Amino acid sequence: MKVAFISLGCDKNTVDTEMMLGMLNEAGHELVYDEEIINTCAFILDAKQESIDNILRVAKLKTEGSLRFLIVTGCLGQRYADDILSLIPEVDAILGISSFDRVTEVLNELIEGRQDKTVTLCDPIDNKPIYGHKRLLTTPIHYAYLKIAEGCDKRCTYCIIPKLRGRYRSIPMGALIDEAKDLADKGVKELILVAQETTLYGTDLYGKKELVSLIKGLAAIEGIEHIRLLYCYPEEITDELIQLMISEPKLCHYIDMPIQHASDNILKRMGRKTDESSLRALIGRLREEIPDICIRTTLITGFPGESVADFRRLKAFVKDMRFQRLGVFAFSAEEGTAAAGMKHQIPVLLRNARRNAIMKLQQKIVFETNEAMTGRELYVTVQGYIPKDGVYMARSYMDAPDVDGMVFIESDREYMSGEDIRVRVTGAAGYDLMAVPVDD
Repeated sequence: MKVAFISLGCDKNTVDTEMMLGMLNEAGHELVYDEEIINTCAFILDAKQESIDNILRVAKLKTEGSLRFLIVTGCLGQRYADDILSLIPEVDAILGISSFDRVTEVLNELIEGRQDKTVTLCDPIDNKPIYGHKRLLTTPIHYAYLKIAEGCDKRCTYCIIPKLRGRYRSIPMGALIDEAKDLADKGVKELILVAQETTLYGTDLYGKKELVSLIKGLAAIEGIEHIRLLYCYPEEITDELIQLMISEPKLCHYIDMPIQHASDNILKRMGRKTDESSLRALIGRLREEIPDICIRTTLITGFPGESVADFRRLKAFVKDMRFQRLGVFAFSAEEGTAAAGMKHQIPVLLRNARRNAIMKLQQKIVFETNEAMTGRELYVTVQGYIPKDGVYMARSYMDAPDVDGMVFIESDREYMSGEDIRVRVTGAAGYDLMAVPVDD
């Protein structure tokens, strides 16, 4: 049967989608670019709305007769299965986050007519994480996400993830090494480690943090040239991890470290385990020991109880820290979270205005930082070519896919996607850099 996916949400969802694609491909189904299976996200209101809009759009295709079955997987299905079934009768099956490995079985049952009603499989969210399946990559062949754990134990007051994806469960190290070897055999050069929190890897399986051991094992794999860390909680970053970043050449001098706020008052209300003083100390240490480190972070504005003084403190912190990469979300009151029921909710317009103010400040910082890069030499990985502009797109160690900027290279030479080359920065264009190969 012809099968197609819409994959929404985070890069952890991307890995789940790639496993399902691999399962369906091995079962002999033909993968196409229409829509039939939707892997949904339900992290915040905007993500839920995007998922619902896509389901409704594809449901219309079914009523028009151009689609035979519609299957919904992922977080939205896990959380709102009953609502989806009652409101969108065109849906034939719902698979939760602990059941998506049964996608081939369910599709075959639908094809063979062995199901006369909607299939709903939402196994307990604390089940063993799904792993070990061959993936069909949706990323360019030279990089891939490696999901090292499922779920989260942090219980931040604004976050629904523990209720969507369960407690923290690490994937065994041996399975991750095998998966990485398979990815390397396919041509993957860059592994991007993801989880709800990568820094706690191994604590549930081995009784201690084993992220450093995992990275060492991945770095030993022939063909793997770059390893990038996302989602490192600041309070869990160890001396050992910092030292590995210094000594292991394959580990990028890049760290994604969500801090969410800088006011001690708001951090406490968020249920975070850090304060402004410890954040400043950690960032200072990282920059002292790894002078070229690129730090990415995320913030939330308009959290319940965020006073003018709290917001000014956050703004001053951003101005002082001069993060190379930063994203800001306006607070989203998610049902089922403690923060949604807190007193002193901030009006939506004010939440958004504060987000825009931080982003305006950050834009100025990034533009100044990028201009100061002029003349610096970098190794970059070519991502593709833009014929109408006559330039190559590339990423440096400072740029994670989809969330960070690009390096645009002017050259008459021909380069392949995934090729590493050395360039000299010639200028900046907003969030992006312009460069030429050094030997031109």
